[in-house]
Amino acid sequence: MPVLDATISRRSFFRFAAGASALAAFPIVSEAHLAWAQRAHRSGDPNKGVHIDSNENPMGPCDTARQAIADLIPKGGRYYFNMEEEVVNLFAQQEGLDPKSVRLYAGSSEPLAYTVLAFTSPSNPLVTADPGYEAAEWSAKAAGAPVLKIALSDPKGAAPHDIRAMLAASPSTGVIYICNPNNPTGTCTPRADIEYAVDHAPKNTILLIDEAYIHFCDQPRSLDFVKEGRNVIVLRTFSKIYGMAGLRMGFAIGRPDLLKKLDYFGRNMLPTPAMFGTRASLLDTSLVSTRKAAIASTRTDTTSWLKQQGYAVTPSESNCFMVDTRRPAKDVIAAMAAKEVYIGRPWPSCPTQVRITVGLPEEMMTFRKAFTEVMTS
Repeated sequence: MPVLDATISRRSFFRFAAGASALAAFPIVSEAHLAWAQRAHRSGDPNKGVHIDSNENPMGPCDTARQAIADLIPKGGRYYFNMEEEVVNLFAQQEGLDPKSVRLYAGSSEPLAYTVLAFTSPSNPLVTADPGYEAAEWSAKAAGAPVLKIALSDPKGAAPHDIRAMLAASPSTGVIYICNPNNPTGTCTPRADIEYAVDHAPKNTILLIDEAYIHFCDQPRSLDFVKEGRNVIVLRTFSKIYGMAGLRMGFAIGRPDLLKKLDYFGRNMLPTPAMFGTRASLLDTSLVSTRKAAIASTRTDTTSWLKQQGYAVTPSESNCFMVDTRRPAKDVIAAMAAKEVYIGRPWPSCPTQVRITVGLPEEMMTFRKAFTEVMTS
């Protein structure tokens, strides 16, 4: 199953997106593709400016991962056939999982796409949140499956997934996709709601729980559902808190019989630097807590400032949040890009809101300055 070429132009991306037949050829879409397709680059160095539009972690890999990768470079001409098994066993041991319930991929975009392709069809729709991460929709369209978007519930401003509405969307749902914390809002769905979904989903429905951002929040994880043998596939990535977006590494965790259906779509040899970096990151016991605290501090400072300026922001527990600009989002995005501050793309259901990735403290100060100038012009 081919993957969307990272070198594709933004114009070509949207041209391909216009046709369902083309989508069938390009079912795997990542955050990088979606961000690049919307990014309004100016001429000159494409790395110039502040990039807070792709939910990347500007801290990059931890020191031990960097050293492990650097030490590998002279040996980069070799395949390390045993490394995948070693990384799987390490993760499984840390999480109390059967290694047969874990698959490694070059990021979590592949297993996300493969799960949707494997378990949806023209008669088994994908149910997803709105606003939510759009990648699953591309794969559903490639499978010819209907996409049912359910608005986030917002009884107390927390904007969790509306689990009961998602369960009621169709009696023959193939996949219910729950990104927790949610992208783009950064908000969490309570554990009790996730448990309700697991207990009340139709018999043949797969709950795809995307925990790409789970390390940023205090919500309980969902791996115990896999241990219980439920119809659940959990996704993890090293692109976010671990700072390895460019190195590509992720996990799919599920019952072996469910993962076997993903195997149909194949997997290539995993990038060796990513596997060495992953092992080092898993062994760094202070990485998650340290980075979680640092990003939370910067996020709180930024959102508090925005609230002081009179803007509503989502109560995020992640490394991104949405802010209501009270203007057309596309106009604000373009104006910020003109100041070489690149912020996240718009969502059709939230036409005045933009997603902001939490960058380094100095990057967020640059964001404040540019945002003030744009919004007062």
